Amino acid sequence: MSVTGLTIRHVGERFQRSNETISRYFRKMLRAFSSRPFYTTYVHLPDADEIHPKIHDNPRFWPFFKDAIGALDGSHIHAAPTAFERAAYRNRK
Repeated sequence: MSVTGLTIRHVGERFQRSNETISRYFRKMLRAFSSRPFYTTYVHLPDADEIHPKIHDNPRFWPFFKDAIGALDGSHIHAAPTAFERAAYRNRK
């Protein structure tokens, strides 16, 4: 489960439901949150040129991030690569 960081098995144990039930309702919620009416109403991405003042106005951060491309918003994407692929994912944010 991407929100809690727990496996479906752990969530099923916590709520005393089968893994199939947890998986089914997780997919339903995922579809609901990614559907056009919900997503377009509640999800607002920042402008591409918008730089947070905490980074832009701080001389400790700005010299290092002025040419950065990508998300620096505290986003974290959980990844579980295979043992063979782990070296490529190490120290990535």
